[in-house]
Amino acid sequence: MRFDLISIFPEFFTGPLEHGIVRKAREAGLIEIHVQDLRVFTKDRHRTVDDRPFGGGEGMVLKPEPLFEAVEFLLDSSMGGATAKRELDSKTAIVLLSAAGKRFTQETARRYAQLERIVFICGRYEGVDERVAEHLATEEVSIGDFVLSGGELPAALILDAITRLLPGALGNEASSQNESFSQSARVKADSSVAEAQPRAVRGEQAAPLREPAADLLLDFPHYTRPADFRGWTVPEVLIGGNHAEVAKWRREQALAKTRRNRPDLGNGS
Repeated sequence: MRFDLISIFPEFFTGPLEHGIVRKAREAGLIEIHVQDLRVFTKDRHRTVDDRPFGGGEGMVLKPEPLFEAVEFLLDSSMGGATAKRELDSKTAIVLLSAAGKRFTQETARRYAQLERIVFICGRYEGVDERVAEHLATEEVSIGDFVLSGGELPAALILDAITRLLPGALGNEASSQNESFSQSARVKADSSVAEAQPRAVRGEQAAPLREPAADLLLDFPHYTRPADFRGWTVPEVLIGGNHAEVAKWRREQALAKTRRNRPDLGNGS
């Protein structure tokens, strides 16, 4: 999979893309990352990429000309016509990072992971000329209800979220399937109940399987050694050996944590 990042600060990506899963995926040939300096596509000696907005107002707005030319250069295709976006390869996306965009979610990451190429346009200043959003970008995306100085950090975050979903990127493929906001998160707390069913044949306690929740759950709490750390002990149920009780506890804790930290997910069951 190829990622193209268009930015006026290409050096920003030197650090974030050289560590962890992203670095390993690059070295394994699973992903290819190209960082494009937007100023290359300017025409004046000051390499101007922005201008004041029509109608007045504070700040500066990124100009459409260099952004269109940068994308056209990368894709080797003209984006000037009214049908340009519709004719774009279905396996390619042009994503404008903007505080005014649709919120990025794990579902978005899963959808992007099915693509072959994504071009990220990193917005800056007060915004980007609206013609970029309307006639160049296939999607306008935000990582949350807050404003950042630019789209570089969101692009790096989204790239990381997508990369970890690609086959072979993680040492354990189940790691990306059993996390908060994953499809499996809905039933993750109950999954060990299924594993406990064969034990019922041996007379051990097991609980019936339950239907998955309608809404997403956050991950349940995790504990590891030592069992007693500074007086804080691991819940007894986790070391008791009863798999059905562990599954029940995890389900309850996941629900409680979701209600406490993310009531907007709507899981009140």
